[in-house]
Amino acid sequence: TDRRKLHTAPVGQVFRLRPFHVLIATGGGYAGYRKYEDYKLEQLEKRGIEVPVKLASEWEVALYKSVPTRLLSRAWGRLNQVELPTWLRKPVYSLYIWTFGVNMKEAAVEDLHHYRNLSEFFRRKLKPQARPVCCLHSVISPSDGKILNFGQVKNCEVEQVKGVTYSLESFLGPRISTEELHFSQAPAGNSFQQQLVTKEGNELYHCVIYLAPGDYHCFHSPTDWRVSHRRHFPGSLMSVNPGVARWIKELFCHNERVVLTGDWKYGFFSLTAVGATNVGSIRIYFDQDLHTNSPCYSKGSYNDFSFISNNNKEGIPMRKGEHLGEFNLGSTIVLIFEAPKDFKFHLKPGQKIRFGEALGSL
Repeated sequence: TDRRKLHTAPVGQVFRLRPFHVLIATGGGYAGYRKYEDYKLEQLEKRGIEVPVKLASEWEVALYKSVPTRLLSRAWGRLNQVELPTWLRKPVYSLYIWTFGVNMKEAAVEDLHHYRNLSEFFRRKLKPQARPVCCLHSVISPSDGKILNFGQVKNCEVEQVKGVTYSLESFLGPRISTEELHFSQAPAGNSFQQQLVTKEGNELYHCVIYLAPGDYHCFHSPTDWRVSHRRHFPGSLMSVNPGVARWIKELFCHNERVVLTGDWKYGFFSLTAVGATNVGSIRIYFDQDLHTNSPCYSKGSYNDFSFISNNNKEGIPMRKGEHLGEFNLGSTIVLIFEAPKDFKFHLKPGQKIRFGEALGSL
């Protein structure tokens, strides 16, 4: 008589599928399917078989974007900050080393027990002699990674991989004021690409470097230059591995990125750090005001910050090889710069490169 009454919900209500859960399930499943497809493409490339370009349709891109990669990346970032018990560090890091082929002999500290959490392990420093900086060439690789593409910029389009392009203006955003960059004013009627070229006889060049999870995650200055401006684009955090870059047109324009622009002795120079899944955190050492992968952002927006002020007329001077920033896991660096027509790249598409090695010279 004093028993409590038990209330049960109708079966249909218990198993009701909510739109958010459907998006998570379908988006996550599709992302897994794409990973498998990427693996198959990598195997074909290793065998020397040319893979035809097959771009994603609008609904495929929308489905991929339905995966909450920004939320997952923030969760991954917090997980990386959790201090691991001393006894657990070696097994966890050893598994990562084995999976991604990390060379710990290059690390400044080889003892795995030294790294309190995954974040410290990802951002490990190298021994000074591990990456000698090439002094004979004007532009060096700013990071370890794989060369996805390089060459001249043509028709305001840049190739992220062979056969797949993105808009130069969409990637860099609107033209920055010439007062900040110390550039001469280009005629208003010129194309966006022509406005970036400040000296007669020069061309615009680009180079794309993909950092895999096992690579050294810091990036450095590729040449002697001055950084005048920073533009931060909040955006998606889709994977930027070569398979996805071959599949989604303008992938780098969709993703969160930090664009540093300035000048070197030949004119315009820019370095862009592109975010990716689990790489929501992009850090620039001299820019303490930069906060990436914020929960609140407006789609399609960007924010600007100038390093030119009344007290600093020259911006931030960077020396070739100097520490510039870091990723949490690995992502992509895009260089877009102006140089004379006789500039030559010393690269091959798909080659592995290490920080400090030559990219090109005059």
